[in-house]
Amino acid sequence: MAWYLIRRILQMIPVFFGAIFIVYFLMFATSGDPTAALCGDRGCTDATKAALEAQYNLDQPFIVQFLLYLKGVFTLDLGKNFSGRPILSVIADTFPNTVKLAIIAVIFEAIFGVLLGLIAGLRKGTWYDSGLLFFSLILISIPVFVLGFVSQFVFGIKLGWTSPTVGSGAPLTDLLLPGMVLGGISLAYVLRLTRNSVAETRDADHVRTATAKGLSRRRVINVHVLRNSMIPVVTFLGADLGALMGGAIVTERIFNINGIGNQLYRAINLGDGAMVVSLVTLIVIVFVLANLLVDLLYAVLDPRIRYA
Repeated sequence: MAWYLIRRILQMIPVFFGAIFIVYFLMFATSGDPTAALCGDRGCTDATKAALEAQYNLDQPFIVQFLLYLKGVFTLDLGKNFSGRPILSVIADTFPNTVKLAIIAVIFEAIFGVLLGLIAGLRKGTWYDSGLLFFSLILISIPVFVLGFVSQFVFGIKLGWTSPTVGSGAPLTDLLLPGMVLGGISLAYVLRLTRNSVAETRDADHVRTATAKGLSRRRVINVHVLRNSMIPVVTFLGADLGALMGGAIVTERIFNINGIGNQLYRAINLGDGAMVVSLVTLIVIVFVLANLLVDLLYAVLDPRIRYA
């Protein structure tokens, strides 16, 4: 198990550096003058431009800029954004809110998606199965901004069950509705993935053998059907955790959540390259760690994987 973990960590290293290099290159080597947004329509004077380039290391060759940025990542000194605030301070204020939102979304889609998918897979071909597939298709076809605005209007304004916007500090009670909105579309995919995997596994030889040996239906379903059906679902959930972190822009804007997605939207509009790259780097780290967790869960669900 230890060698399996070491190999996975070693595989993460080139992915991490490669992803950050691509993002940094696209932001600073292909996007024109990064200082233009700071001076507005009037443009910067030569002295101001030179000072800004020195402050953000833009007067250095590109590879030197990138290495200095990597140094800042490892020393936790990401510099300042265009408003003069330390980027690390912005991340410290916003990242916990997005983490709470993403965790609520993943728990919501995992519990209800797996449960509904399991029942649909065990009852394949029945009206229940058809109804759930139809319901998941409707969820997939609704854009997240439509689902967000409708949920906010119905549950937050009309019914008053929750606050229509998230308050200061992003309390968990305010994040429940945005979390369900964020995880709603992914729930449909988890449902379908679980349903197909369970329907395929329930007819496998080892399941029929376990049933013929007289094992209880609960044990057959929990140990032999559900456990072997979870590998593709775990893969999706692991990748989706990172996607939810970066894809929370729409949800955070609708519910006025001070999170990573909201900050990323503002930084892109302002052309704040340092802020954009730092936030994307954080999302890359989440993706890498989520995939490492998925690899470890693979080894738990199927011991043959870690011994291969």
